[in-house]
Amino acid sequence: MSKKDNHLMSPDLMPIPHEQKKIGTLGFTFMWVGMAVVLAAFAIGGAGVQSIPLIWVVLGTLLGTVLIGLAITLTADIGIEHGLSFPVYMRAPFGIVGTHFPSIIRGVAASMWFGINTYFGSTAINGILNILFGFDNWFICYILFALFQLFNTALGIKAVEKFADLAAPIIILIGVWMYFNLSGTAAGQGKDIWSWVESPVTGGAAFTAFVIVVVSNMGYWSTLAADISSISRFIKAPKYERNWFKRNKGAMVGSLVGLPLTQTFIVVLGAVSYIAVSNFDPVVALQESASGLVLGILLLMIVLAQWSTNVSANIVPAATIFSNVGGPKLPFWAGVFIAGLVGTVIQPWSIFNLLIPVLLIAAAILSVIVGIIFADYYLLRKRRMNVKDLYRSGGQYTYDGGVNWAGMISWVIGSVFAYLFSTWSFFVGFGIGALCYYLLAKHWYFKKHPQAEIETPSDEDYLGITVGRDWIIGEGFVEEKLGKRTGTEDVTQKADA
Repeated sequence: MSKKDNHLMSPDLMPIPHEQKKIGTLGFTFMWVGMAVVLAAFAIGGAGVQSIPLIWVVLGTLLGTVLIGLAITLTADIGIEHGLSFPVYMRAPFGIVGTHFPSIIRGVAASMWFGINTYFGSTAINGILNILFGFDNWFICYILFALFQLFNTALGIKAVEKFADLAAPIIILIGVWMYFNLSGTAAGQGKDIWSWVESPVTGGAAFTAFVIVVVSNMGYWSTLAADISSISRFIKAPKYERNWFKRNKGAMVGSLVGLPLTQTFIVVLGAVSYIAVSNFDPVVALQESASGLVLGILLLMIVLAQWSTNVSANIVPAATIFSNVGGPKLPFWAGVFIAGLVGTVIQPWSIFNLLIPVLLIAAAILSVIVGIIFADYYLLRKRRMNVKDLYRSGGQYTYDGGVNWAGMISWVIGSVFAYLFSTWSFFVGFGIGALCYYLLAKHWYFKKHPQAEIETPSDEDYLGITVGRDWIIGEGFVEEKLGKRTGTEDVTQKADA
């Protein structure tokens, strides 16, 4: 291993071997239950029923979350198959230097959502302290809540799963209570929650409102569709399993069952809150519909829900990205606190009421990255990766000065079109990003920079868990496969002590 390779080989960015994959199917599903309780979901419900009936908001949410869940399951295979995190894999479609551009965008987006959800939770904490002690300072609550979350995340991914296991049943309980309580409040005002609409629209306007619900749901989770591998590399999967569906069962159940059901439930709660008290914010809704000890307990449940969401969906991905940018001298725990700092500096309380436009913009930028990943991993490389070169300066992913210009050009073109057609942003961004990258890479850039796994597509050399391989990157780029060391031109045999 040469010294110049060090910046590509941060210990926190190494491939995860099979024995370190600790998250099971149920655990990942519970993580989704925790992650889906976000202010954005409540906002989608509250905004939706201002134009169309709740039943159409529900159908739009189910459609959007199933589609984004499918995208998430597809990209999750990168982590499950090869144990690779998002910023490391992105060295393939963007280059060992170019990976920093989309990665930082994703890291900042994750940090922003961390700040928004922390602000949301801090208002609940402030409400609890106000009930108990008459204390009223949400900013102090914000700082303390942020620090608690950051320290929890620094404990490691297994701590995240255990916390999600705790938060999931709590979230379900508070949701059921809120639904029936707020439905009763709405009924007392003569409003049927399933037919009431604040300002009904028809025809093309109604269809546009429906599409905005679909894309808004996809917009928030386009972040994880891009970098789910940073979490999925810890999901348990069977070795030597060539059936894609069986190998990815853990990711599939969580993303195609856990996400749609939980997200739809939370969207309904946001809608019912808006119908009952003219505010989708559940903290406000609870403060108007409960009091005393009951209110305190419900607000505490909201705090726990935000904690679970932030740790899994925002801090872990952002910290992994910042650690990659900083290299070996910036460990994962430092990336955690950078994410917290960035999420606070953007002043999330200032963008609190702009969530729907933010979701559409996020879908525009990140959907292109998801499309590029799909084209690179499935259409061009066909799931094979020359993993050792991902950690080597001067290897095939160095391209031109460390940048894959097929990826960069496709990202710019796709983002422009997705932004121009913001109502359909995810679909436009994904489609144009995938098409541009496929054409540019296949017919131009990979002719200039041949890719070993495409030129000689050997399963035995370039697949991971499917052929029983754990990619172990270290001195000499040692690869472990089928329980034994196998030779490549770079392997250095090391005697066991």
